[in-house]
Amino acid sequence: MNQFVPSQQSALAMDSAESTAASAALAPDGVAAAAVDSSVDDDVVPEVAGCISSMIDRGGSVESHRLFLAQRTALEMLRDRGYSVPESELARTLPEFRAWWADKPELERLAFSTTLASDLSNKVKVVFCPPEPVKIATIREIYNGTKEENLSRLILILQSKIMSKARESIKEIFAFKVDIFQITELLVNITKHVLKPKHEVLTAEEKTKLLKEYNVVDSQLPRMLETDAVARYYGLGKGTVVKVTYDSELTGNHVTYRCIF
Repeated sequence: MNQFVPSQQSALAMDSAESTAASAALAPDGVAAAAVDSSVDDDVVPEVAGCISSMIDRGGSVESHRLFLAQRTALEMLRDRGYSVPESELARTLPEFRAWWADKPELERLAFSTTLASDLSNKVKVVFCPPEPVKIATIREIYNGTKEENLSRLILILQSKIMSKARESIKEIFAFKVDIFQITELLVNITKHVLKPKHEVLTAEEKTKLLKEYNVVDSQLPRMLETDAVARYYGLGKGTVVKVTYDSELTGNHVTYRCIF
């Protein structure tokens, strides 16, 4: 278990072009090259081939790549939530991660914890679950391994499905909020998508000022579900207000506010 000393990575994931190129990498080099040659004009083959080649992951297993991406996104997510995350953790490359991971590939090594920058007593921990379906026994094992850490929040990253009874048991076993993500949800940091507007979480004071300025109550604001991908990324609870800034040719330039419910 690491607490930002030996450390982890976050996640920035493959876009559609990268994933296509990665699948091409599974075929012999000659086949991949032939596919490129047959789909583009001869004049631009060198440039296109070079671009695609830079996207192909030839250095290791798919599993290690998935874990690297998910871990890096998790670190970025904690940073965006206001937790302390050293830049050195975010800067670790895939080859560096693979060198560290291959030395002793155990999921326990991927677990890490940190505290809120503004409140050191607010501690969060990220745990990667095994590839098998998560059952009540797994949840209890995680609880026994974390109950002495005085956590305020827990993030579980699943590699398989979670049984319904195990999901229900989380609320009974843990006295604090537990966020659950599938590893596939963290292969890409959704907040970095070019079409995603900027989201800023308002403080209690900023929310009060906003409601007073427009003479409304929070229930009158446009709404965002607590299960929304952005709300889950930032770990937002009901009643939280988010400032959403749109700035693109498609949406135009404007600001709106949404309340989580």
